[in-house]
Amino acid sequence: MKNRRVAAVLMAVLAVFTFIPTASAQSVPTLSNIRTGAHPDYDRVVLDMSGVTPDYRVREVAGVASCGSGAPVSMPGSNEVLSIYVHGAAAHDDNGNPTYTGSQNFATPGLNNVRRVALHCDFEAVLGIAVGYDNAGTWHRVFQLTNPSRLVIDIGRY
Repeated sequence: MKNRRVAAVLMAVLAVFTFIPTASAQSVPTLSNIRTGAHPDYDRVVLDMSGVTPDYRVREVAGVASCGSGAPVSMPGSNEVLSIYVHGAAAHDDNGNPTYTGSQNFATPGLNNVRRVALHCDFEAVLGIAVGYDNAGTWHRVFQLTNPSRLVIDIGRY
């Protein structure tokens, strides 16, 4: 008799939880905005992200290509390019709707070091951002900040 009561209670609990709708979580963090700003000693590019910013890789390169077509991405006014690949992130939601609706490739006339920013890859949870700059005596640093989540790219001169 005791086992039947326990079984009945367990069945009731399972029935309740079976019908509780669950929220659909975005499978990967998404890009919502790209911001730029000038500081006295450096220029800053900020990638606003939803969720925790995942792993990223940074390389200095001569140029970048679109990950979809392989076509070169134009970075006029830039002598060098800092390529940042964010692995496990996207600029669209799980339904394919863009989460970042800003310009994909834009000049930064108000900045001293950064010349151009381009979103050149958004494919299979890999997000590619290129930051074009003048290479004469420059330094860079890339780091994460939280609350809200963002990836920060600073480029300055020595």
